[in-house]
Amino acid sequence: MTLSTEDVDRLREVFETHLEAGLHHGAQLAVYREDELLVDFAGGVTDPDGEAETAEQRHLLFSCTKPFAGACLHHLADRDELSYDDQVIEHWPEFAMGDSAKEEMTVRHVLSHQGGFPTSDFDAQPEQWSDWEAAVAAMEAVELDSEPGSTAAYHALTYGWTVGELVRRVSGTPIDAYAREHVFEPLGMAQTSIGLSEEASGEDVATLVGFEDFDRCRSPDAGLGTLSNAEAAALFNREAIQRAVVPAATGIGTAREMARFYACLAGGGALDGTRVLSAGAVERATGLQADVERDGTLGVPRRYGLGFELAGSAWDRYGTVSPPRVFGHSGLGSIVAWADPDTETAMAYVTNGIREEYEHAARASAMADAVRSVLE
Repeated sequence: MTLSTEDVDRLREVFETHLEAGLHHGAQLAVYREDELLVDFAGGVTDPDGEAETAEQRHLLFSCTKPFAGACLHHLADRDELSYDDQVIEHWPEFAMGDSAKEEMTVRHVLSHQGGFPTSDFDAQPEQWSDWEAAVAAMEAVELDSEPGSTAAYHALTYGWTVGELVRRVSGTPIDAYAREHVFEPLGMAQTSIGLSEEASGEDVATLVGFEDFDRCRSPDAGLGTLSNAEAAALFNREAIQRAVVPAATGIGTAREMARFYACLAGGGALDGTRVLSAGAVERATGLQADVERDGTLGVPRRYGLGFELAGSAWDRYGTVSPPRVFGHSGLGSIVAWADPDTETAMAYVTNGIREEYEHAARASAMADAVRSVLE
């Protein structure tokens, strides 16, 4: 499939309008249909005083890192090295520390944000995030807010450390290395990593900018936890944080490569003849696991698969009315990626401007609507 000049111009107009309106300083948009990259836009600048944005510019991906981490567990499940209904303690005995409720937690609970520990004291200790053993100890010590499986509450950071340690316990390989070997390299995602690699320069990553909220009738939560958008931007602009392996938040990459990841999943786990996951694994990963009217963390309706957010609520980021089989993930007020397996379409929209979640949702959905309008 190819897009007409008129369709490309229509889509670029929406892309440029977001930049001209000042919603962010720089952005990338990539769209795949089946194995073909149809759109690969870049515009604006890498920071308010920076150089021109390019499609190769790396960005911090925030929570869009979570599906990369989840894919590692799906890869292990494909190899029969673990089961989704395994108790976490079968692979990580110290995790429960004698807590009978934690002993019942399964891999499925963790991947679907039903573990019952959406936050931990470690979340507020970014100076320690580069210490993997400290993260592991914190997950072992964390106390549950609810019984596993009783409800869904978004695990903003605890998801990543728990998934990451499960990958390490089962495979013997740290999750950043496992993702590189079994997900990124097979798909040709050379610019993508979990945490900024040692050989990469800290100047490789676009600078984040936190924007003040638009005037609202109420004061919504902003940023990460109690952080404002500006504070979150300042924290994640720090090279030490970008280098930390935080499998829920410090993915580094481009829209082009993230769209490629989702194109693989939209195609049943294979792209350009390279199979990363079985079709069955993708179906299980993107099947509905939890559907709640009020997420225990976010306070809005949410539908979860195993490591993915699912379309079907007014609060998703995948278009004004997104098809029910769409799955993906968004990142803190700045990025979104999704796949539609029915049309084998994948989209990634990456920006360097953190906005309040309502504003982010409107921006992301407008772009998704524009993409669908030119592909119909």
